[in-house]
Amino acid sequence: MNLPSPAIVTQDAVRPLPRWALVLLCLTYTLAGYVGRDPWRGEDVAAFGYMRALALGKTDWTAPLLAGLPPDTDGLLPYWLGAWAIQALHGWLPADVAARLPFIALLALTFIATWHAVRHLALNPGAQPVAFAFGGEAEAGAYARTIADGGVLALIACLGLMQYSHETTSYLTQLTCSTLVFAAGALLPARPGWGAAAATAGLSGLVLSGAPALAVLLGLGSAWLVAQAQSATPRMRWQGAALLLALTGAAAVLAAALGLWRWRIVAWDEAKEWQSLLRLFTWFTWPAWPLALWTCWRWRQQIASRAWQRHLWLPLWFVGVAVAATLTTQPADRALLLALPALATLAAFALPTLRRGLAALIDWFTLLFFSIGAIGVWVVWLAVQTGVPAKPAANVARLAPGYEPQFLPLALAVALAATLAWGVLVRWRTGRHRTALWKSLVLPATGATLGWVLVMTLWLPLLNYGRSYAPQIAGVSAALGAQPGCIAWQGLSRAQLAALAYHGGLDLAAPAAQAACDWMVADANARPAPGADWQLVTSVGRPTDRSDRLLVLRRALPPPPAETPDAR
Repeated sequence: MNLPSPAIVTQDAVRPLPRWALVLLCLTYTLAGYVGRDPWRGEDVAAFGYMRALALGKTDWTAPLLAGLPPDTDGLLPYWLGAWAIQALHGWLPADVAARLPFIALLALTFIATWHAVRHLALNPGAQPVAFAFGGEAEAGAYARTIADGGVLALIACLGLMQYSHETTSYLTQLTCSTLVFAAGALLPARPGWGAAAATAGLSGLVLSGAPALAVLLGLGSAWLVAQAQSATPRMRWQGAALLLALTGAAAVLAAALGLWRWRIVAWDEAKEWQSLLRLFTWFTWPAWPLALWTCWRWRQQIASRAWQRHLWLPLWFVGVAVAATLTTQPADRALLLALPALATLAAFALPTLRRGLAALIDWFTLLFFSIGAIGVWVVWLAVQTGVPAKPAANVARLAPGYEPQFLPLALAVALAATLAWGVLVRWRTGRHRTALWKSLVLPATGATLGWVLVMTLWLPLLNYGRSYAPQIAGVSAALGAQPGCIAWQGLSRAQLAALAYHGGLDLAAPAAQAACDWMVADANARPAPGADWQLVTSVGRPTDRSDRLLVLRRALPPPPAETPDAR
């Protein structure tokens, strides 16, 4: 049963977004945040530490260790990708730059897979707009391309995508692989070859990234919805569903063979708070979630019908699985990252049903929000460079003591170009006769890109100073002197160990081999504290966090042997 579509779209409204503009936007968003920075503290530098250890042959490829510690996550795929890139580009690029190249490609692949997924979902009969009595309605292919453009714009606009999609961690590989499974659910059964390739890469990648349960759940749900596809013959539907089921089963077997099945559910009273979760859902998925809710309301009859409209139920299933993982696992924000492509898809299907007043509200809110944010970034940069205005300069000096301002001409040129492009776009958007469906998501997507580019150009030296371990490790290396030999450690995180190995070039001993080391680096808050056989040499703090201090200790000399009286 085909219910009336709420989408009423003319051919004039599906004018294409220029390919060069969409590609340039995706490329700018992807590169900003990967270029010119150090590995940042936390999971970014920790993952890089394992990649570097693998590339240098210091650990086993199937069980990597860093100073004797295994990784926090089970998935090995991100470490392999980074290590292969480091080995392939050794002598051509620094190790940290080379390790990021596969992840740049993964983020670009996420955008490509999202576009194709949304386009094929929009080609479904239930997703098409209403046919007019005298013609003039949107042509099916042009409508699908326009909705796909809107889906990519909605994904770029999501605030939660900025940081985590620019880290070299397993969460980006999980995002890309889950998007490939999403694309497979959209492509099948119409495109069996591409659908099978996307499903194989996505399901196996999820398993190798440490998310076998997500692979099985997403694969099973996609197989069911492919079996309900209205745009194909029964034979094609069941062949596509059987293919997805077989690949999902193979992924489950692969996870069992690698020993990746783990119980990761956390108790509510330990890790979950409703207020923090509400804040997370509000800002992380903005502005996709209001548009997704609007889609669910306007397409509610299709959702409630027994036809199982794939353009609605497939993204709803992926959002539901990601939200369930957010509520039951840690870290919650990384789990919610996997919902963004599906949420962006739902947001795209709100475009043909948006009322003029709601579209205007989105435009004005976006214009004010990102314009004020851009002005704030520029004001702080000017204050750091010139000391005027004085209050922002004083705040930076208080938060980052010892920071010496750096002037980067190339970064300034990029920031000026991005700001100028924003002004041109705002002028275009406020003009008349802008009937294209994707117009309501142009400002959110470009505004998010503008903010990200400004932060990662104008503020990059300051961010490197605050979020990199390099300044602190420089102090540790100075205290240790040249060729300190093996270094014992105590109470250090994997990120600190990776930073000491990379920035300091230190040989960190595994716990079982520390007895022969003359030096130790310990966290000031480590419990228990180093014993009496270690003497404190110095304490080195991280400039932007007084509580984060590393102790440099040297093994005390053994006492001289007691003198014995001469035998008389």
